[in-house]
Amino acid sequence: MTGPTRRAVLAAGLAAVTAGCARSSGALEVAVVWSGSELGLFRDVVRSYPGRRVEVISAGDEIDALLRARDRAGARPDVAILPRPGLVAEYARAGRLEPLDATLAGRFATPWTELLTVDGQLYGAWVKAAHKSLFWYLPSMLPNPPRSWTGLLQMVESTARAGGPAPLAIGAADGWVLTDWLENLLAGFEDADLYRSLAAGEPRWDAWQVRNAFNDLARIWSIPGAVAGGAQRALLTQFEESVIQVTSRRAVTVFEGDFVAGTVRRFQPPEGAEDPRTFRFPGFGGRQPLVVGGDAAVVLRDSPDGRDLVDWLTGPDAFAPWIANGGYLSPNLSIPVQRYPQRTFVAEIRNPGDGFLFDLSDQMPGSLTGFDGQGVWKILQDFFAAVTARDADPRGAVDDAVHALNTAARRAQK
Repeated sequence: MTGPTRRAVLAAGLAAVTAGCARSSGALEVAVVWSGSELGLFRDVVRSYPGRRVEVISAGDEIDALLRARDRAGARPDVAILPRPGLVAEYARAGRLEPLDATLAGRFATPWTELLTVDGQLYGAWVKAAHKSLFWYLPSMLPNPPRSWTGLLQMVESTARAGGPAPLAIGAADGWVLTDWLENLLAGFEDADLYRSLAAGEPRWDAWQVRNAFNDLARIWSIPGAVAGGAQRALLTQFEESVIQVTSRRAVTVFEGDFVAGTVRRFQPPEGAEDPRTFRFPGFGGRQPLVVGGDAAVVLRDSPDGRDLVDWLTGPDAFAPWIANGGYLSPNLSIPVQRYPQRTFVAEIRNPGDGFLFDLSDQMPGSLTGFDGQGVWKILQDFFAAVTARDADPRGAVDDAVHALNTAARRAQK
């Protein structure tokens, strides 16, 4: 996912399906994952499309369910914006997508293009991305940000002992926040082959690197006083509230992607308040992980006009309104870096080094991938609850998490 979870839109989307999915006369239909302010900004984008009028359908986290229902009803949208490369591969192999012109691949760095290439054919084009390896903080509360995992642990321990604002804000009610922690730790172990195999759904969760990552999570999350409001409250705290805990000085840091800036603007602190800054998720041995997410446009079968829209969406000017508003990154090389407020983030995702890894849960197949109350998101929430409990058994919690993930992977393979 590239931003906050997209809740409260499934009912409306499925209602449209059961109502007959009537298409506005002459309009192109685009199903998207965005809601709220992001949805409004995308509608501003497509108003400038020089072709047919574009009707936008918001499906949120349940876009897969919506598209399957629309497919069964014989009323496919022309284009869909998918949040997971795993879905692109699944749809392509099921014959539900139109292949795209190979020249579109040149608009993105090779690692990005490879994520949307299935059996040698390009099936998707990136329209939005997220830098997901960032901690956000107020300089007056953290004058010397940590530069290593050991330094982060020391900061959390010392801040928690001081008895002031909690060192960490964690929106654990959104399971994807917890998986992002795990993914950044896995990215620090320099084993891209293991990461790729986990993304493909292989049951290799008992690897030592995975166990070490879970042990590291257990250690930092279980520090007494580490989490704003306490661990049980964190399981009821959504992502946006965790950001507000930092801007309102109830917590020192919050870990999440570049889209935190959009939440800060949406819940603007009083005039004259400090602007938050960032430091990178610390790695090990000098290695700095870079985990990214992204939303990709695909053309559903039998929609020749959908190709034109995707070509336009991946041009240099389509997303100018969203870029000007802020809270938007893209790996699209045709958009000048100078247009972005967050130029450093753009440069890092557009020219990824060896540490570049795409969001793990967004690549996983079938039921293993995360969404509310299921898959890897739910397993990480159970793990968070277990290691922060008063009578916690960290070793047992790691064993349970590894076993649950391997079981889910085998189930997804079937």
